[in-house]
Amino acid sequence: MTRVLVAASSQIVRAGLESLLAATSALSVVGSSSLNEATLWQQVEDLEPDVVVLQLEHQDEERVPSLLSYSMGPRVPAMVVLTEDPHTSWAVEALRSGVRAILSQEATASEIVAAVEAAVAGLVVLYAETAASLLSSRSFASRASPISPEHALTPREIEVLGMLTEGLGNKQIASRLGVSQHTVKFHIGSIFSKLHVSSRTEAVTRGIRQGLIVL
Repeated sequence: MTRVLVAASSQIVRAGLESLLAATSALSVVGSSSLNEATLWQQVEDLEPDVVVLQLEHQDEERVPSLLSYSMGPRVPAMVVLTEDPHTSWAVEALRSGVRAILSQEATASEIVAAVEAAVAGLVVLYAETAASLLSSRSFASRASPISPEHALTPREIEVLGMLTEGLGNKQIASRLGVSQHTVKFHIGSIFSKLHVSSRTEAVTRGIRQGLIVL
């Protein structure tokens, strides 16, 4: 069972998140905290959550660097951040500081739960618009490893790779995309070639290491 700690400035918000997460049997809400850095990370050390769900209001965002850089000891939980603006300028640094998901405060219960489950599995979860914004941003590009054009996956191949991550078979992928199974096989073959892998499992693993899971 995944252990989750909730953190937010508002006690009402914390209670709402606790209720939302507790409704999922695979998740155990072990506690909640304010956004006081010392209090939050003491809770992390004491309760040892697998994931921290952190809701930030606009006035909290200037504290993001200190919230994410505070010494947490040897056990670092995955971080899921809910914010007013998921396309925030600090997203790149947040991802590099251990944040595994950045969602809107308007995210649905299913999106938040999916983000928690993905985060604990080591995946990165962003909205498609956020991912596109980050990938095109100068701060991201200046730190990213260059990818030659011939090895870059097309948008459709990225979509197919995401479906492979879900464990879908060729028939299911074809049905979802409205294309033939032959076309799906072509896309998968191209993905294998570009990622230098020979199986779906390898493709998913390589894709997780290099890419983003988009809700």
